Amino acid sequence: MFLVGLTGGIASGKSSVIQVFQQLGCAVIDVDIIARHIVQPGYPAHRRIVEAFGTEVLLENGDINRKVLGDVIFNQPDRRQLLNTITHPEIQKEMMKETFKYFLRGYRYVILDIPLLFETKKLLKYMKHTVVVYCDRDTQLVRLMRRNSLNREDAEARINAQLPLTDKASMAHHVLDNSGEWSITKRQVILLHAELERSLEYLPLRLGILTGLAGIAGLLYLLIRYLLPYP
Repeated sequence: MFLVGLTGGIASGKSSVIQVFQQLGCAVIDVDIIARHIVQPGYPAHRRIVEAFGTEVLLENGDINRKVLGDVIFNQPDRRQLLNTITHPEIQKEMMKETFKYFLRGYRYVILDIPLLFETKKLLKYMKHTVVVYCDRDTQLVRLMRRNSLNREDAEARINAQLPLTDKASMAHHVLDNSGEWSITKRQVILLHAELERSLEYLPLRLGILTGLAGIAGLLYLLIRYLLPYP
C-alpha cells in the first residue's frame, strides 16, 4: 500500500473531491479529525497540553478550547512549536494505526486529507503521491464570498492567510483543477483514481510485510516443534 496526501485551499473544493473518492470506494483518513481526537480528555496529548499551557486553555467540560489555544500560539512561534512537538507524534501514531487497518483490508492506497501538507511538511516524507485541489484565485474569491457571506476584503484576507494555491500546485505530483464545471472536476478525480489503482507501487511493501510474516510464522513453528515433546 502507498499513501496519497491530498490538500487544497479555502473554497477550492477539497471536501467535494474527497466525497467523490469515498464514493469510488477509496480509503480516506482525515488528519484534522485525528488531530481533534488525540487532544480529548484522557489522552496523553491533552494532559501534556494542560501541563504546558495551563488550565486557561480548557473549556468547562475539560475539552481543549481550540480558539483560546489558537490565540496563544498565533504570534508566538516558540509556543506553536511546543504544541507541535506534543501533538504531531500522537497524530502520526493514530495515522499509522488507521493506515494499517486499511492495509489489512487489502486497499492499494490510502488518501490522507491534510490541509497544511505543504505548509508544515511534517508528513510529506510519507507520501508517495501528493494531490492539490486547485482553482484560480478569482473563482476561489467568488466561491468564498458566496459560501461564507463575506465581503471582498474579508474574503481576500482569508485567502491571503494561506499558502497560494499556485505554489501548492507547483509542488504537487497531481493537480485537480476545480476552476470550471464540477462535472469536469469529477472526471479528473475518476481518472486519477484509475491511475492510482493501476499503479504497482503497493507491491514492494505488501510483499515485504507478507514475507516477514511468513518468516515469523516459520520461526514459531520451529520453536513449537523444539519445545513440545514428540509423541
